[in-house]
Parts: sequence; C-alpha cells; structure tokens
Amino acid sequence: MAMVEEIRKQRLKKLERIQKNGEVTYPGKVRRTHQAAEAVKDFAKLSKAAKEIILAGRVRAIRGHGGSTFFNIEDGSGQIQAYLKKDRVGEKFYQFFLDNFDIGDFVQLRGILFATKKGEKTLEVADYKILTKSLLPLPEKWHGLQDEEERYRKRYLDLIFNPQVRKKFETRAALIRAIREFLEKEGFLEVETPVLQSIYGGAEAKPFLTHINAFDLNVYLRISLELPLKRLIVGGIEKVYEIGRVFRNEGVDRMHNPDFTMLEFYWAYADYKDMMKLTERLFTFVLKQVFGNTKIVYGGKEVDFKTPWPRVEYAELFRKYARIDIESLNRDTLFKKGKALGVEVEDAFSKARIEDAIYKKLIRPKLWEPQFVIHHPAGSIPLAKALDKDPKKLGTFQVLVAGGWELVKAYTEQNSPIAQRKAFEEQERFFHQGLQDAQRMDTDFIEALEYGMPPTAGFGMGIDRLAALLTDSHSLREVILFPTMRPREHDH
Repeated sequence: MAMVEEIRKQRLKKLERIQKNGEVTYPGKVRRTHQAAEAVKDFAKLSKAAKEIILAGRVRAIRGHGGSTFFNIEDGSGQIQAYLKKDRVGEKFYQFFLDNFDIGDFVQLRGILFATKKGEKTLEVADYKILTKSLLPLPEKWHGLQDEEERYRKRYLDLIFNPQVRKKFETRAALIRAIREFLEKEGFLEVETPVLQSIYGGAEAKPFLTHINAFDLNVYLRISLELPLKRLIVGGIEKVYEIGRVFRNEGVDRMHNPDFTMLEFYWAYADYKDMMKLTERLFTFVLKQVFGNTKIVYGGKEVDFKTPWPRVEYAELFRKYARIDIESLNRDTLFKKGKALGVEVEDAFSKARIEDAIYKKLIRPKLWEPQFVIHHPAGSIPLAKALDKDPKKLGTFQVLVAGGWELVKAYTEQNSPIAQRKAFEEQERFFHQGLQDAQRMDTDFIEALEYGMPPTAGFGMGIDRLAALLTDSHSLREVILFPTMRPREHDH
C-alpha cells in the first residue's frame, strides 16, 4: 500500500502540472467522431481519405522509443494503437505527454489513421487532451481466481482486465431481452409490484426487515413476486409477468445470494401441463435467440435443451436414487431413513421438509439433462393445487439441469380461498413452533381469492441461475455485477 500511496502522490503532482498548463483536467464535454472498433473497421476508407478523426478512451499501454511513443487506448468497443511523434507535435508538447500522462488516464486524441510497417492500424496523433487523470495505478497483474474475492469487490477492475467477464454480463442482458420478447409475443403484460410489503409471502424464506418512518411501520423486503401478481389475475389481467429483485435473508453459497433477480409469470385458464409446454417454447426461443441453437456446454459437458424434455415423477426419483418409497413412509420413518443416508434435517417440521432435504443432497446433483420433475407431494408447496384425480399429488414441476441447477418452479395455483387458508394456518403453526422460513397468513390475499381467481398456472425462475448456467459459470457471483460480500475489517 505504501508504494501505491507514493504513486498516488506522484500522480497528484502531474494533475497539478496539467492544471497549471491551463488544461481542464476533468472536462464535462468530450468530442469523439468514432469508437475504436469503428476506426478499425472503416480503416481502409478513413486512411485513404487522410481524414482526421477524434477518438477517446483509457490509456492501456505506453511504449516509448526516443522521439516517438506508441500507446494503446481502449473504449467500450475495443482497443486501438496511437502514435505520438516528437517531430509531428513539437518537442515541448511531446515531452509534456511523457511527463504527465499515465496508463489508466482517459484521453481524447485527434489524428489520421495509418498502418505501421508491421501492418498495425494506428492513429497518428496531432493533438491530445486529458479527459480524466487517474490517481491510482491499475494493478499490473490481475490473477483471476487467485484474486476471486477482490474481483467481486472491485468489479470495475475485473471488467477492465477480463473481457470474458464483460461478455457474461452482455449475455445476461441478451437473455433478459429474449425472455421479454417471448412473453410479449405470448400476450403477457409486464408490471411492477411493491418491494416493501407489510406481510411477506410467496416462498419459504426468511425476510429482511426495515422501517417506514412516515408511517412508523415495520415492513419487509419482498421474498417473492407471487402474491401481488396473483391479485392481478383476480383483477382480470389474464397473462402477467414481472422481472424484479427479491430479497431472502438466508445463507450465501454458489447457488444463493441474499438479493437476486426473479422472473415470475401467471397465466389464467391454464394448468401446470400447459405451463410445461410454454416453458419448453420459452427455453427454445431464448437459446436460439441468444446462442443460435439449443446446445450449451457447462462444466466441460454438453447440455442439449432440445424438446420435449422428460417428465419425471418426484417420488420415482427417490426410488431410483435413494431407494426410498416416500409414498408409503410416515414422517418419523422417513426421518430415520434420511439420517441413515447421512442427511441431517434440523427443521423437520413436516414430512415434506425431510423429503426436500434428501432430494437436495442425494438426488438433485445426479440430474444432468433438462427435465421436468413433476408431482410433488400434497402439502409440500402451500400455494400449489392438488391434482383433481390424485389429491395426494400436486400439479407442480421443477426444471432441473446440469448437476442440480434448479431453474424453474411452477404449478397450478391454489385458487380455493378455503384450502389456501388451511395451508396458511398450517404454516403459521410451523412458524410459531420455530420454523423461521414458514409462510405467513395473508388475510388480504385470502380475501382477494374470495372474490374469485380463475384456474391459473404460475412460473418462477431465477434469472441469475439461468445466466450462470448458460455462461458456464460455477457460481451466481460470476453473473451478479455486485454480489453481496462480507465487509473486510478495514472497510468499517
């Protein structure tokens, strides 16, 4: 740090010298006729015409050779080489650049394009101007995974040094654009619902608590988008969706971040089977739009999203991978079976939670090709509806892929206010027995259902998980620009 501080002092002196020379060191107005990539692309035409152009960007490298200096500048489109020659600009102007400009500074350059003897497309500089004087030096080496924590804390440096990181975020943006395009074509209306809620709901998760001073009221950051969107179905909007940030006060690992981006949509007069077909169409459209085909590589293995995907019974997976018949076992017997298999369940408030723990540890990591896991046991998802012909099973599915990435949870929605109240009452009992992430009684939502909600299917997908999978990223931190980090001691 002492060396960095010394460099900072030297750069402050350079800043003063530039100011004393009459320059505005942080000007608000920039002139630029071309981006670097445009200059390279249109090089033949621009160089032949000997037409002056103006470029702007960050200095990334400087190589001095006596009376001439080559340096590279980089803007959002790419890099280009610049050439500053003493005979061309005059000794004083030339030396002033060498004495006061550094790698990391932003500059504006005016000049003519030419090709060097080695054929490199280059701007011969007739005039330069400071746009931003950098006071801290860019790290000489950026060690990738060795500096993983630093990369996430200082994402701006990560983006400067690692083009592949920027590519991931461009892909993420393209995925979201394609999802919106698909849903708009399907007739879904995009809406925004409140982040601050007096009652949290829609998922089993611990909320963040905050306070509205104007009302002297404690409120929660939303853990899901579900209940407000279903109120809109009650209101007559038959197809509705939202892409928004949700917040869960839970553990942080490669598949979880305290705040993340969710896509949820709801479709009136449809059930989970209709939703599976729509999900296949959605993935096919998005993958072809962004990648040109339905195949990706994740963790060195190919994953093909070609449809149709297998529909696999939830209970069948337990028989296949854990040799457990969950349909014939009671809660206590299943708890003992799980323990014997090395699955510890701290919050075994219900049989469904024990099943979920076994599923996550022993089954989910073994699922690789895209598949629908269907028909979770009745009672395991409080907002889902049981099958008409088999009330022991829910009209549900999850999309599982690539060794345990759970991308989608979807189901036929419970629209009976009587059944929904009973499910909430059971969750309330669990909460008061100590289950912190149990769902809470939402009487306003029950009242909305009493006015009548048509048969409806709902869909929820983590955008960050989708982006991680489709960019071959091991962790959500790779595809969240500023993931939640534990502060370092000196940050306090």
